[in-house]
Parts: sequence; structure tokens; C-alpha cells
Amino acid sequence: MALTRFCVGHWQVPTGRDARTMVGMTSGGSTSPAGDEPSDSGPATTDLRVVLAEDDVLFREGLASLLQGAGCAVVGQTADAVQLLDAVRQARPDLVVTDIRMPPGQGTEGLDAARTIRQEFPEMGILVLSAYAEVERALELLESGHGVGYLLKSRVSDLQDFLEAMHRIARGGSVVDPALVQELVSARRREDPLAVLSTREREVLELMAEGRSNAGIARRLWVTEGTVEKHVRSILTKLNLPETDDDHRRVRAVITFLEAR
Repeated sequence: MALTRFCVGHWQVPTGRDARTMVGMTSGGSTSPAGDEPSDSGPATTDLRVVLAEDDVLFREGLASLLQGAGCAVVGQTADAVQLLDAVRQARPDLVVTDIRMPPGQGTEGLDAARTIRQEFPEMGILVLSAYAEVERALELLESGHGVGYLLKSRVSDLQDFLEAMHRIARGGSVVDPALVQELVSARRREDPLAVLSTREREVLELMAEGRSNAGIARRLWVTEGTVEKHVRSILTKLNLPETDDDHRRVRAVITFLEAR
């Protein structure tokens, strides 16, 4: 897939409701929250100063050659996170393009370095370009909300779109591959203990959290108390809260609700 469709705008972690706020951008034009995205004057990448961090020398040299041919100034190339920090502090680029897994441990060294760069140079653009979808680990960086991007190498097949994404990030915008957004949304749904509840059961549980009795909930929802009791039993069953000698299941259900908010 060519990068003809990005999720752009200032990043917000997409939990169930927030996922609807993600904004799409196509290569033919863009839509974004008013005042949220820097204006586009085209893909003018000339004079964009870039540091590349990638331990695969063939990929790194190939990318550097493409960027230089497009008018970018590649002011640093590194193969590990320590060299990356040194290069950034010395060159002060407009944009850092870094992999996640780098020597010596092939863990999250690149991402750790990116966090340090964001702390030391908060206005510097950072693009995570990786073969791996590790959005959960990148959340702290993505939540900074400006001048940040995360793209998958395997999904970059159009150089012009890639250059436009780099320029957008360098100017303070955000670019995240939609596949990564979907993965994060799906992961959050899987982790949400309340996802098994129906809309009505969520309403009942929320009123339980407000301290209302079954009778009070019934009056609020205009249903019978018996209907509320059925909803409560279903909630406790779906949340896997069996009766015990020590725990009050209703209280535990409320705690589960509050922790999931």
C-alpha cells in the first residue's frame, strides 16, 4: 500500500470514544481539526535537515540517498541509539527518523533515544520508522501530540507521500499509519474489562458507581426493579465476579468500572 492515507493531527490516544476523533488525510487533500494542524504549502522538503538512525546499513544508505535526491540534507547517520543522541545534540536537525529496535540489545533502544530527544529538544520532529507495530510502547512519545509520527516500513511505497509526511512532522504535525491506530484501538478494546457489557448494563453499572440502590436505578432508567436485578446479575457474571466470603461483588464491580474509566 502506498502511503496515500494517513491519520494526521495532534495525537490523542484512541480509546473507544476517542478513536472517532482521528482524522484522515489523503494525498489529494487533507482534513484536520481547526487550528490543529500547520498549514500545508506543499511538500517543500528542500533544506529539511534530517538525522537517520537505522542499524540496517543498506536500508539506511538507501533512504539517505533518496532523501538527498529529494532535496533533504541528511546531516547525520547512526547505527545505534548512543550515536543517535550524539548526532542530534551536535547537528540539531529539523527531524529525526529512527527505528525502534537497535543495537546493542535490539529492544526499544531507538524508542528510548527518541523519548530523550523529545525531552531535550521538545520542538524537534521525530518519525519512528519501524518494521514492527509496537504502538503501546510508543504511547508516551505519541501522546506528546506534536511533531511526531510512526510509520511501518512495509507500508511505505510512495516516496512523495513519505516526504510529505516528514515535512508535516518537522513543522509540528503528527502522522500515524492507520494500521497502527487500528491495532491500538483493538488492543484497548481487548483490555477493556467493560467491553463485554451491553450499553444498558454499562448504564446500570455507572449508576451503581454513583451509589444508587436497585430501586433508585429503576426509577432513573424508568424500568422495574426486577429488570435492574437481572442486569446486575448479568454484570457480575460477565465481569467474572463470583461470590466469595470476603468480597462484596457489587463493590468489586463498581471498582472495576472506576478503574476502567
